[in-house]
Amino acid sequence: MTPDEVARLFTRADGSYIFARWGRPIAPVVFGIEDQTLAVVKGALQAVTELARHPVVETDPELGVNLLFFFLREWDELRHVPDLGRLIPDLDALLPRLEEVDANQYRAFRFEGDGAIRAAFVFVRMSGEMAELPAETVALAQVVQTILLWSDTAFSDRSALAEAPNGTVILRPEIGRLIGAAYDPVLPRAATDAAHAYRLAARIGGEG
Repeated sequence: MTPDEVARLFTRADGSYIFARWGRPIAPVVFGIEDQTLAVVKGALQAVTELARHPVVETDPELGVNLLFFFLREWDELRHVPDLGRLIPDLDALLPRLEEVDANQYRAFRFEGDGAIRAAFVFVRMSGEMAELPAETVALAQVVQTILLWSDTAFSDRSALAEAPNGTVILRPEIGRLIGAAYDPVLPRAATDAAHAYRLAARIGGEG
């Protein structure tokens, strides 16, 4: 990937470059799915965090859990989740917007003082086209989009996933290499200068 290609993945629609990776071990919890599908989500999380060489733990000593997945049929279900409004302060205003645009997913992040990811909340509405996708595809896509703070337009034109010759859905190799480079301990956990993309691109190409 060229520096410009990397930069586009972290350049938001307003033109600002914002990169962030997790600053603490990931302590996940999943709501709204059966045990069989839970294993699929955990498998996707393990595969992506191994690429990043980033630890997954049972609990966060401060937060308890810091990566929350919610799978639901309709957005209205979130109105009945106890204390969710404390985690997502703008929930009452957010839900009507999601319903109006018929959204099928939403992610919210919280950040450390240095800009690194502190916690993430992933909401997936399993209806329409989303409900027709294999669980493995949904899980892998959501984990990939949560392991880094990508641009809001990063995968609007092209998915982070691809189909292997045997029909299996996999992570695009260049995205996998980018995730690995992003977690290089030499690099900052967060960045707002687009020059950061040159450092990522150098590591993807094996030059860093």
